[in-house]
Amino acid sequence: MPDRVYNVLFLCTHNSARSILAEALLNHLGGGCFRAFSAGSEGGPGPNPMTLKVLEAEGIPTAGLASKPWDVFAQPGAPVMDMIITVCDEAAGEACPVWPGRPITAHRGIEDPSRVEGSEIERERAFVTALHYLRNRIRLLLAMPIESLDRLAIASRLREIGQQEGATALRPEVA
Repeated sequence: MPDRVYNVLFLCTHNSARSILAEALLNHLGGGCFRAFSAGSEGGPGPNPMTLKVLEAEGIPTAGLASKPWDVFAQPGAPVMDMIITVCDEAAGEACPVWPGRPITAHRGIEDPSRVEGSEIERERAFVTALHYLRNRIRLLLAMPIESLDRLAIASRLREIGQQEGATALRPEVA
């Protein structure tokens, strides 16, 4: 067990689905070694109701989950992040605030389940799939011997994890 708690910030554009799923999962599975947060470049009206439904169905606590803009974590007095992980391609391509403490950054793009159209079952399946991919990546993060790795090794391993099944690739903008 590490001798300290590592702060991880998951970023997305609206902070309503993928980043909220990742925050809840890491806080649930992290065993006190990690404290997860989430935010969005634009913030949003709140967690997507399907996000909360899928988390609750898995027995993952949802109390306190809220959408917020990412600049709240760049202000004085905010928790200092050890890792910042983008989970959507749009947020990965945006100019981020300057983060105090020089955190390790990584990208783990996951398809946006909130963009899936169709029946309630099809939409729910998209959220369950996103949760599955995020869970796999978070388990890989938890398996890392973080206390014995240096910053470069952690950053390299986080990038490798981001390439796991279900990853989206950063795509150049089409004119």
